[in-house]
Amino acid sequence: MSTENQDIKVVVDLETTGLDYKREKIIEFAGIKLVDNQITEELEMLISPQQEIRQSSIEIHGITTDMVEGAPTIEEAMPEIRNFIRDYPIVAHNAIFDHSFLNQANRELYGENISNPKIDTFHMFKEVFPEEQSHGLDSLLRRFNIDFPVKHRAMADAKALAYVYPHLRHFYEKKCTWQLSQLDNMDYLFERYLRIQSMIQMLQSEMADLKSIFKLYFQENGKEITSTTGETLTCFSKAIYSYDIKTVKTLVNEADLQDKAFKINTAFIEKLIYDPSTGEELKQKLIECRTDIKETQTVSILKPEKNQVLNSEEK
Repeated sequence: MSTENQDIKVVVDLETTGLDYKREKIIEFAGIKLVDNQITEELEMLISPQQEIRQSSIEIHGITTDMVEGAPTIEEAMPEIRNFIRDYPIVAHNAIFDHSFLNQANRELYGENISNPKIDTFHMFKEVFPEEQSHGLDSLLRRFNIDFPVKHRAMADAKALAYVYPHLRHFYEKKCTWQLSQLDNMDYLFERYLRIQSMIQMLQSEMADLKSIFKLYFQENGKEITSTTGETLTCFSKAIYSYDIKTVKTLVNEADLQDKAFKINTAFIEKLIYDPSTGEELKQKLIECRTDIKETQTVSILKPEKNQVLNSEEK
């Protein structure tokens, strides 16, 4: 049967030895092929990582070293996985995780990245229902009243996502269609946005004022208060420590934990590059450290006085 006019997606879930795709390995793969939103094919396999499975990971998925003993290695499993996913879009919850592990395995074995586009249902869920306190898979299933407990095993979670994905996709596409339909109403929507912004700022000021009274209440030895709906007003202290940064750096380097302990402040690096006081040699070395470039759009609202300043500068 020709697949030319069919909508085909592959829902994927992986279990791994740990979280770092450059160091850890895949130990379980599950894939479900959706053709026009209907499950047509499944693939599930355990994979021997040929390295230790972290205890923290075992506590999540329950896959032990004994369970993967005798399972195919990634070299043996990858041809079947590649044949299953082909170049179809990959659907996954927090897709960057699953996509990164598959991409790394493919790159190590075949010297190239996988070409599959990724569809992140976590992002879709957050876009459509931003008010949800959690955007995990279990919350997504509850949102659409799908009784399929999340088990943190690859096939169970892939199947749960395959069931809920068409429902989420329907809402996501509706939202995108609605957004596009509003582009001719931007002047009105901008005025409406400003009204909402003004209301929020006023309410935030009121809440900050009330919180300052709550803090004063507890400073005067006030006791916890429980509302009629069950919320409790309480107060607690949290210790904030300072560290000897030179010693910490030494310890982190010795334990080879740099990637986990430190995160580059890219905004600070960019500020250094464009700072006139930065030496040209350092500036060039920093520029050469760039590994990738992405563009993001930031929407800003300039106050009238700022517009006036800009106009005077232009003259």
